Amino acid sequence: MPARAYWKGQIRLALVSIPIEVYPATRSGAAISFHQIHEPSGKRIRYEKVAPGVGPVDRDEIIKGFEVSKGNYVLLEEEEIEAVKIESRKTLELVQFVDADEIDVLYYEKPYFVVPADDLAEEAYTVLREALRRTRKVGLGQLAVRGREQLVSIKPCGRGLVMEVLRYADEVQKAQGYFRDIEDASPDADLLDLATTLIEKKTGPFKPAEFHDRYVDALHRLIDKKAKSKGNKRILEDVEEPSSGKGNVIDLMAALKKSVGESGTKAARPSSSRKPAAKKTTATSRTRKQA
Repeated sequence: MPARAYWKGQIRLALVSIPIEVYPATRSGAAISFHQIHEPSGKRIRYEKVAPGVGPVDRDEIIKGFEVSKGNYVLLEEEEIEAVKIESRKTLELVQFVDADEIDVLYYEKPYFVVPADDLAEEAYTVLREALRRTRKVGLGQLAVRGREQLVSIKPCGRGLVMEVLRYADEVQKAQGYFRDIEDASPDADLLDLATTLIEKKTGPFKPAEFHDRYVDALHRLIDKKAKSKGNKRILEDVEEPSSGKGNVIDLMAALKKSVGESGTKAARPSSSRKPAAKKTTATSRTRKQA
């Protein structure tokens, strides 16, 4: 468990208060960041705070401003901004419960683990977890952290609870604007059956450890090679040949059949009286592959 909690306080459900601690459930990935370097000297590029027509300015002379029109700003002092921040309360009150599948995936932003603060809180914590699980509900509330109020949900997760920060309604784009031009028509039944078969064939348990960011892995290999090589000679990683762009128009039925192995199944079931024909078909296929 991380040494420092993201938030400490209590969950309140009516007259019941449960002391809790909240910890981040995720961490930053293995992303690689680069610095800009002046190649002739090998020195890192630095940036200065510059005002047009004035030049470099001192940090003490910089304040925040909100642009109300082109080139016109409302200037705000740090004290003014601090004055409107919401006081960090130590209570997360669950004010509403909704069905677990009612919250659209677009609203979920970041998950956190919620654990009981001590042994005395564990019984009430367990009751809340099992009540949410039995009713298949998600608790909603607002959490004040660092001067801002976050909309959060609480739901069961294994032996514990997970809190997920949710986006507010004005932070989520309306899907209709993007999907409006897609025809609301039923697909061909045979194509749908083949696609369903393909999905069922590739269905399996979710194992996130089996997926890797291949771009980051390739960057690490490239950096290791350059670090071990003498000098800064250019090293190009091997990449797959891009497609020529030809043959974009495909037979969807044929592609789906090939994907589910239907064409291979037919070729693997020749009758005993027509074995030569099966060999001829195989030879023809090999000739086509060579071509």
